[in-house]
Amino acid sequence: MNKSVFAAVILSIASGAFAGEVPASLSDKNCKAEYPKASLMNEEQGDVTMAFLVGADGNVVESKVEKSSGFKNLDKAALKALSACKFKPGTKDGAVAQTWTKVDYSWKL
Repeated sequence: MNKSVFAAVILSIASGAFAGEVPASLSDKNCKAEYPKASLMNEEQGDVTMAFLVGADGNVVESKVEKSSGFKNLDKAALKALSACKFKPGTKDGAVAQTWTKVDYSWKL
């Protein structure tokens, strides 16, 4: 069973950001999640939207799924992998600060 697997990270601009706030951004564009084996076997695919609270040091403080792909394994894999990625910290009023950012992750077979 040789299938080509495609997963993409699409950064979304955080809507509703406060004036003077620039959300964090993913600094590692090559940050990818491994396709869960069960999801591959079941030919699951979809898009998951996640929110990350990124600290001033660029590390993820908190994460959550905002819109599911429809498959728990895909959601969990994306959340776990991207939570371990390095982010460029956001700013508030020009100073580096803890901010929320949204990331869309697309699972395609």
